[in-house]
Amino acid sequence: MSQTNSTVGIPRIERCFAALKAQNRPALVSYLTAGDPNPEASQRLLDGLPDTGVDIIELGMPFSDPMADGPAIQKAALRALEAGQTQVKTLSMVKRFREKNRDTPIVLMGYYNPIYRYGVERFLADAAEAGVDGLIVVDIPPEHDDELCTPAARHGIDFIRLATPTTDAKRLPRVLESASGFIYYVSVAGVTGVGAATPETIKRAVDTLKRHTTLPVAVGFGIRTPEQAATIGRFSDAVVVGSALVDCIERARTADEAVESVHGLARELAQSVRRCREEQAVS
Repeated sequence: MSQTNSTVGIPRIERCFAALKAQNRPALVSYLTAGDPNPEASQRLLDGLPDTGVDIIELGMPFSDPMADGPAIQKAALRALEAGQTQVKTLSMVKRFREKNRDTPIVLMGYYNPIYRYGVERFLADAAEAGVDGLIVVDIPPEHDDELCTPAARHGIDFIRLATPTTDAKRLPRVLESASGFIYYVSVAGVTGVGAATPETIKRAVDTLKRHTTLPVAVGFGIRTPEQAATIGRFSDAVVVGSALVDCIERARTADEAVESVHGLARELAQSVRRCREEQAVS
């Protein structure tokens, strides 16, 4: 049995959302690219995120052709690859993280090509053993569930689906059919870190998704500040921030500065998200 289910029989992602629902607050989901800016600093970044208040961690699997990612995450992937990051090293990062943290869910996000080259069954077995809880693979549509989604379920790994502003009523049931963990709503029609939709538009989309699924709905793409995170957190189950954190690494002059900057912003985001519904109740 994978570590995902080994603690109390309930997957970590499900346990996390249940606990946060009881607290009436959304989750903060943070994204970083594994191996960026270098392996040692990346491990420090990963290991320190829970202490900042991050609830779920998305760890990007660097790939040379990240078609759904904006400039910030594309550059992060290239930095990581140039520093020698591999799929094996990414899974080793998760394994080291699990030596100290058994509770915070980790979701690997990326593309199918590196998984296919690794070998699907080998990758899933190694990911489950390392303590991975979920996968977001942006270029595997529901029509190809047998490639990765169904095998992932057999290993106790959630397969998280993306819904977008262009996912219409006809397509949505197919997207939701085999999803697990949570639904990731991409709030803009484009790549990560570019543009932003209005909160009213996003709320309507989240409300629509909630009428069709009992899974938690996370909102990402275009959320960069604590204020934006709080606004989205008032009506979503989770807020995903990625490019803003990755930008901290690019701007940093040293690895130590990168760690301090990322953790500082994550702490500000977490505090804002934790307070967002309290402020709403007062208003």
